[in-house]
Amino acid sequence: MATRRPNASAAKKVAANKTAKKSAKKSAPKKHPTKVPPSRDALARLRKICLSLPEATEVEAWGEPTFRVKGKIFAMHASSGTHHGAGRPAVWILSVSMEQDLVMRARPDRYFKPPYVGPSGWIGAWLDKSPPWGEMEQLLRDAWRRRAPKKLAALLED
Repeated sequence: MATRRPNASAAKKVAANKTAKKSAKKSAPKKHPTKVPPSRDALARLRKICLSLPEATEVEAWGEPTFRVKGKIFAMHASSGTHHGAGRPAVWILSVSMEQDLVMRARPDRYFKPPYVGPSGWIGAWLDKSPPWGEMEQLLRDAWRRRAPKKLAALLED
């Protein structure tokens, strides 16, 4: 029984198509998610809480509002239209791993482990669908205390 050899020109055409597809993928510009402006109400409320803390400031970084004390970040906003927000507006709050674990187990529908900083204990909190502002305010105050110098942190009453 004779074996058939594939047509050499057909093999060349297949290889040429594969090469063309690869080069088309490389030359096509990458699409970045369109940045959606943050919810004005949620961001306004977040600002009000964070900026009411002694010597807290807002600085834009990575295209998002961040909240700092003495130049150190204790919270940052994540817009819904970027990969930071994963399709939903959120705030990332400085914390410790034990508190992160407790909060996420207690309310997995409201809190999450954010990318990049989550392994360091930060807590992500969704800002849509009626966020628990009372809980979040306490988490933000705790985050501020962790970043503030001791003398400044002593100024904040519970």
